[in-house]
Amino acid sequence: MQKRIFLRSTALAALSLVAALAHADNNTFKIGLILPMTGPFASTGKQIEAAARLYMAQNGDTVAGKKVELIVKDDTSAPDVTKRIAQELVVNDKVNVLAGFGLTPLALATAPIATQSKTPLVVMAAATSSITQASPYIVRTSFTLPQAAVGIADWAPKNGIKKVVTLVSDYGPGIDAEKYFKDRFLFNGGQVIETLRVPMRNPDFAPFLQKVRDLKPDAMFVFVPSGAGAALMKQFAERGMDKAGIKLIGTGDVTDDDILNSMGDVALGVVTSHHYSASHNSPLNKKFVEAFQKANNGLRPNFMAVGGYDGMRVIYEAAKATKGGSGDALLEAMKGQIFESPRGPMFIDAQTRDVVHNIYIRKVEKVGGQLYNQEFDTIKDVKDPGKNK
Repeated sequence: MQKRIFLRSTALAALSLVAALAHADNNTFKIGLILPMTGPFASTGKQIEAAARLYMAQNGDTVAGKKVELIVKDDTSAPDVTKRIAQELVVNDKVNVLAGFGLTPLALATAPIATQSKTPLVVMAAATSSITQASPYIVRTSFTLPQAAVGIADWAPKNGIKKVVTLVSDYGPGIDAEKYFKDRFLFNGGQVIETLRVPMRNPDFAPFLQKVRDLKPDAMFVFVPSGAGAALMKQFAERGMDKAGIKLIGTGDVTDDDILNSMGDVALGVVTSHHYSASHNSPLNKKFVEAFQKANNGLRPNFMAVGGYDGMRVIYEAAKATKGGSGDALLEAMKGQIFESPRGPMFIDAQTRDVVHNIYIRKVEKVGGQLYNQEFDTIKDVKDPGKNK
């Protein structure tokens, strides 16, 4: 008899817990934002969190009558930590959306959790082409390296650059950047005389730069992750590469807005292709930059910030369309969204769940005493070349 009463009371307690959770879920819309907030990629986390909070400040912290709860977790850039945090957010916090993901290995580690739990996962930073294929629940609002690499590979041969050495960080995005730049550059009649890959951990660019100098190419094509460009540019100057007539070209990560001013005049004239510059000339971007700087002690937003800001927009609009829903319905509402971003026009491809946007060719110039990536050419509506086969 006592056992039956105990079991009955336990069952009732469990039911009341489920009811309480359901009630909580009915009144809140939870976003689990997993970011590198400490360690070498902390600037990525700082930019994305700041952008997410700015979006909420501008658009309110309720959506479809539900309170939006942003749960920010530091993954320290470690895939096993990211995966564990994602599991906890799904199981314990019952988040409607997982978001963030500063590096490719972190997004890939979490993909199975998104699939198993049917939780939409919004990639706001990581840029390897294959990420969206790792789970049908992944949507990307950042960019892909092939999108950026192909733009500069088209520009370079038309502007006197015929022989190039590529120098990339040795992980997913770097390998993507190398492959898609090289394929397109060769197609355009250029010559890649060497491909160099720098270890991700404790990178020392000096020996690689010396090798480039010895090879005497017209230019060096570079991809390094956000935040690593300053060290590369410093060593580029110390080796006298610019004085030896070797141009530096690359994807926009190398002249990241967050660190561009700290590079000094050696960065002047560097040409890159990317989807966002803080100096992008549109009324929406001017408002975005001004609001971001005001909210963050003058910090200039970079391409990570715009990935976070647009990611929040995609989440909010999907939440409105589904009245604060989750799972498949929420995912479907994210697909096919078309809107004006601070970066320019963009949309989420309904088939690939990947971002389609303009890629800009930019040159570092001094404007009002500060360095900016000044856009001078536009390639419109660029899909990810990695999925165009």
